[in-house]
Amino acid sequence: MMRKEIMLINAVERIALDTIEMVVENPYISQTATPGQFLHVSVEGYTLRRPISIADINSENNTITILFKIVGAGTAKLATLSPGMSFDVLGPSGNGFQIEGNQKSTILLIGGGIGVPPLYYLGKKLAEKNTEIISILGFQTEVNVFYEEKFSKLGKTYIVTNDGTYGEEGFVTDIIEKAGDFDSYYSCGPLPMLKAITAKLKDKPGMISLEERMGCGVGACMACVIPTDEKGGYKKICSDGPVFHVQEVSL
Repeated sequence: MMRKEIMLINAVERIALDTIEMVVENPYISQTATPGQFLHVSVEGYTLRRPISIADINSENNTITILFKIVGAGTAKLATLSPGMSFDVLGPSGNGFQIEGNQKSTILLIGGGIGVPPLYYLGKKLAEKNTEIISILGFQTEVNVFYEEKFSKLGKTYIVTNDGTYGEEGFVTDIIEKAGDFDSYYSCGPLPMLKAITAKLKDKPGMISLEERMGCGVGACMACVIPTDEKGGYKKICSDGPVFHVQEVSL
C-alpha cells in the first residue's frame, strides 16, 4: 500500500556522469516494495514530485537504493542532500514486475540509461529463484556507464554504448542475437528503445517499464496516460504501471 513516508539519507555517491546513487532508510518501504515500483519524491521548493525507480533493497538494514540523473533544477537540488538529511516520498508506488513462474528459465534484461536501475533489483530477485540471467545495458558513452560489475555478478552482461567508447558499439537491439536463447524478457528505458525492442521481439513474451513525467503519481491527474491495444482505451503509467505486459499497451 502506498503511503507518505520519510526517507533518511545514509549515503550519496556520484557513480557516473550526472548520475547519483542514494541509499535511504525507511522500515515500511524496505519491507513492502517490489521490483519495478518507484518512489514519488518531494523536493523542497518544487510543487511536483519526481518519480524515481527503486534500484535495490536491503530488507535487513531497512535501506532502499535509488538512482537518478541530474536533468533539471529539481534533481540538481536533490543531489545536494547529504547523509543525515531527509525527504518525504509517496511509496511504494505503481505496479512492478511479475516474477513468479520463472524458475528453470532464462531471462533477458534490457536496460537503457536511467532505465537500468530497476532491472538490478529485479535481477537480484530472479537470481534468488535460480533463474539464468542475461543482461544488455545501453548507455550513450563511456562516462555514462554504471552498475556493470553488479549485473555481471547476476549473469552474462553486455555493455553497449552509442559511440563505441566502451563495450559494444551501437544500440541494445544490435546485441540481442549475441545473448543467445532466452524464454522471456524484461526491459526499461526511453520510449524509442522500448519500441525497437518490442518490434524486434514481437514473438517473445515480455514486460516493459515506461519512463514518464508524472503529475500526481496516484492516477488522478491523467498526465501520464498511454494508449492500450483496446480501441479508445488508455492506462495510467503511474498507477496501472509503470510495468506492463508488452501486449497491454500500444507504443
